[in-house]
Amino acid sequence: MKAPKRKIKPEAAKKPKLAVFKFTSCDGCQLSLLDAEDVLLDVVDAVEIAYFVEARDRRLPGPYDVTLVEGSISTPEHIEQIQEIREQSKFLIAIGACATAGGIQALRNWRDVDEFVRIVYAHPEYIDALQTSTPISDYVQVDFELRGCPINKYQLLDVVTSLLIGKQPRTPTYSVCMECKRRGTPCVMVSRGIPCLGPVTQAGCNAICPAVNRGCFGCYGPHEAPNTDALGQHLEDLGMTSAEIVRLYRNFSGYADAFRLASDVYEEMMA
Repeated sequence: MKAPKRKIKPEAAKKPKLAVFKFTSCDGCQLSLLDAEDVLLDVVDAVEIAYFVEARDRRLPGPYDVTLVEGSISTPEHIEQIQEIREQSKFLIAIGACATAGGIQALRNWRDVDEFVRIVYAHPEYIDALQTSTPISDYVQVDFELRGCPINKYQLLDVVTSLLIGKQPRTPTYSVCMECKRRGTPCVMVSRGIPCLGPVTQAGCNAICPAVNRGCFGCYGPHEAPNTDALGQHLEDLGMTSAEIVRLYRNFSGYADAFRLASDVYEEMMA
């Protein structure tokens, strides 16, 4: 009697490799991912977390299937690093206001960085910094941008899942005003005269600030077709000065094109 032939099991399919990198930022977007404990475990089962120093010590080399990048580019070393990461990544996603618009640290872009360095550091000659803090798309091709300060963790997981299954990821392109309407929040500008960037800001936060009687700070950056001229006129009607409007626009996503150009116009009025 012949012995039965052994069945050779096919090699288990390799899991897609996920990497998370950080540049100049506060780590808030990475913490948003870690905070998504209720759904993060489902993603962990589907991917291999190859590089994510905020969460684990193991650091596997590329190439990576999906790479998330938090933070802005603010040093010469960052430029080299993001180019290397781009080469090793099939899909590269910029996450958060820093990676997509330069972040709050982009306020330096309107000032003399060397002067700041001289004031702050005892040995400024040791500091090697760029004159600007800019989004990573200024240096490499980005496949998708996820806005916010911090990002919406559920949007992030939806985007990662979409890429892994070959689906085109989508996020809202309309304004925060739509979210106010959906949750039944009265317009803070109309009802209370509070300055608000909601009409020109992309949705995604569920209108958190207006819901607690605060104006939108523009964390998610400008939406698809922002009418900054009309909003600027309305802000003036509320009694805001040009300097106040400049400070309002130059916030978390202040270096995003639409907000930057709007603030520059009002800065010229101050001259």
